[in-house]
Amino acid sequence: MTADALHRLATALSDRYRIERELGAGGMATVYLAQDIKHDRKVAIKVLRPELAAVIGAERFLAEIKTTANLQHPHILPLFDSGVADSFLFYAMPYIEGESLRDRLTREKQLPISDAVRIASEVASALDYAHRHGVIHRDVKPENILLHDGSALVADFGIALAVSTAATRMTETGMSLGTPHYMSPEQAMGEREITARSDVYALGCITYEMLAGEPPFTGPTAQAIIARVMTEEPRSLTRQRKNVPAEVEDAVHRALEKLPADRFATAAEFGAALGGDAQGIP
Repeated sequence: MTADALHRLATALSDRYRIERELGAGGMATVYLAQDIKHDRKVAIKVLRPELAAVIGAERFLAEIKTTANLQHPHILPLFDSGVADSFLFYAMPYIEGESLRDRLTREKQLPISDAVRIASEVASALDYAHRHGVIHRDVKPENILLHDGSALVADFGIALAVSTAATRMTETGMSLGTPHYMSPEQAMGEREITARSDVYALGCITYEMLAGEPPFTGPTAQAIIARVMTEEPRSLTRQRKNVPAEVEDAVHRALEKLPADRFATAAEFGAALGGDAQGIP
């Protein structure tokens, strides 16, 4: 965001929030740390990129985000506020002291098996709840999983529903939702009907990475990664890490099936197959 745009945003929000600094930027939005003036608390404000905001439109964004605002689950980051500031579409979330799963993976590369299973099971629980309330995330990745007091919190449901309704227009303008390493084959192919099984695939990729140290498919470019997603099978987890229990490997590989019909029907089934309590797992 340019200095002028940031000044406009800060001015438009000045009666509610005091923007302190940028926390990060991604393909869809920029996140700022801000002070909630009324409640005297830190919040994270996510501001949609102007081109994405133009595709979605303010009316659709505000209408659809009401659905995500009603998602109340222990492993879903709640939504505090949303709206239009100047011409910017934004929503506010709690500011989480801690790190993202991406931060932890960067530091540790591979997680203890019990931690990986527990985090995946918590995310599966969150996704299953959202799916049962009609919300498919479409962009599940380590950056969107926050670790707070050791527990996983799934973020960015705020964009999911609004973007999904604008998916056709996004494709027409050359924009895409999703990250190649975690994108299901059907999403990579640009299919319009994306189901809960696409999120299950993404969580399978993340679980694989937590155990193996890298996603199931890598490559130098997004196109190269997607080509491998479409044509190759992931390498065996137990060959890379012999202590991975057979049932965990079987669950991850089923989540990574190319055909949605061959995957778990629900995220809850995936979590159950992993053995969510992680008892007896090293």
